[in-house]
Amino acid sequence: MVGTRTSSILGPDGRPVVFSTLSKEIATPTIAGVRRTHEDRVASGLTPEMLGTILRDAAEGNGRSYLTLAEEMEERYLHYGSQLQTRRLAIESVPATLEAEGIDDKIIAAVEELLEDDGCGEALGSLSDGIGKSYATVEMMWEYERKYLRPVQYIVRDQRFFQFDRLTLQQLRLAVDGSIEGEELPQAKFLRHLPRTKLGIPIRRGVARPAAWAYLIQQFTLQDWAAFSEVYGMPLRVGKYNAGASSADKRTLLKAVASIANDAAAIIPAGMEIEFHEVNGANGAAVFGGLLEYVDKQISKIVVGQTMTSDDGSSLGQAKIHNEVRLDILRADCKQLAITMNRDLIKPFVDFNFGPQDRYPRLQLLVPDPEDIEALSNALSRLVPLGLKVKQSEIREKIGLSDPEGEDELLAQPAPPPPVEIGAGKVSPPTDVKTPSPANDDANPADPQKAKTTALAAIVMDHKRACRCGACIALLAAEASQPDALDQVDEIFATAMDDWQALAAPIVDPLFAIIDKAQSFDEALAMLDAAGPDATKMAEKLARLTAIARGIGDIAD
Repeated sequence: MVGTRTSSILGPDGRPVVFSTLSKEIATPTIAGVRRTHEDRVASGLTPEMLGTILRDAAEGNGRSYLTLAEEMEERYLHYGSQLQTRRLAIESVPATLEAEGIDDKIIAAVEELLEDDGCGEALGSLSDGIGKSYATVEMMWEYERKYLRPVQYIVRDQRFFQFDRLTLQQLRLAVDGSIEGEELPQAKFLRHLPRTKLGIPIRRGVARPAAWAYLIQQFTLQDWAAFSEVYGMPLRVGKYNAGASSADKRTLLKAVASIANDAAAIIPAGMEIEFHEVNGANGAAVFGGLLEYVDKQISKIVVGQTMTSDDGSSLGQAKIHNEVRLDILRADCKQLAITMNRDLIKPFVDFNFGPQDRYPRLQLLVPDPEDIEALSNALSRLVPLGLKVKQSEIREKIGLSDPEGEDELLAQPAPPPPVEIGAGKVSPPTDVKTPSPANDDANPADPQKAKTTALAAIVMDHKRACRCGACIALLAAEASQPDALDQVDEIFATAMDDWQALAAPIVDPLFAIIDKAQSFDEALAMLDAAGPDATKMAEKLARLTAIARGIGDIAD
């Protein structure tokens, strides 16, 4: 147990920390009074006048009814509860990291151990309740444990146990019976999260305040729609009687008409009849359903900032754009929550155990950008062959893959087939060569290498015989008298380089001229579109040489 003494360490508000309060419960619930444990009821029978009064009282510092309504709305208004849960769980899915550059290793290790505690994680998730209710509090019970003074228990406290000061409505205080102002919260005792979902006094920042009007409209609309369905859910029954019907006959007919609704059966005297008139119940869905859909969309906008990923979206592209808006809100929520934890937990913990520091470890909740895997792959396939150096670990992190271990089976590109000896050179056989039939002994010799050579030669010869172009016909005619194929290719290559300057000039000279004249990159692109390089001569020369080389290759079968 910590001794009863005042520390020279100051809390976030600049007041000294009183150690005697660190291990004692402060915001304890009571059976009666301002911190009573039983729940109030506000949502039942809520009217516009009542809601206006509740919101006005909250803005003036009396927020108990407002906080009760905010709690009930999450249970009664399903769409609001779902959207709020989505926003809160998105925060909890973000991993926590510690920025500790230039910090002593002992401090880093102690803070990491503090954050790894399950109670700390639960407290971090509970603080996001302030998004809807304007603020959230967690009381910490400090004790010496594992050589450090640290919170050993995190107790989530009801927001109704607290209030704001009456003068500024900015300072959160403990609600106490008999005190209109309440009591100041002890330093380093509470995690106090007051998210800035909007500007203004803290009690008006929660999304429950604007959502309360949507909740009221939704409740009235559901009641009216239910009444409409009850009346028009079955055909309108009309009973007819003749002019001579007695009062008893009329009562019998009325009872029969009413009984059809409940019992689906009735009897009536002879001479009377009942008609059924259909009522178009689709009008109810158009009116009431349309209003509910509109209200739900407004709730989606106020809570998660968009509608495409929460309601029906029209396209994947639009949903991605709207998802970016949601990520902006998530980043802001995580940043504000990290500030609360750094201020109310990490700094006091370090001060208590290591003394005041010039720099403190900082908790960060960093939201990564969603990666377009296809665009990333296309960019890498173009840039890496040009010399761009990229770390494999960074790419794995972007696409969500872990680093392989020593015993892991790895995916790899299939190895190319071994080269086949043809004449004086080596040529890699095509992958689609079919294995010759075992029945043909000449095409299927015992030597595997010779079999591949024979198969490739057969494919080349079939092409020459089937092709009707002039090059193939000439090659077939002069096949027997041709010199070595590789010597011919070398000779063609040597002569092809004689006029390279004349071929390259129409391509290079316009580029140099445009670079000299253009004043900007955009102007250079425009000049390229208007009068760019001419590669016609180069293409013609390459086409002729390619045809000749192909013919030479066909001869060397």
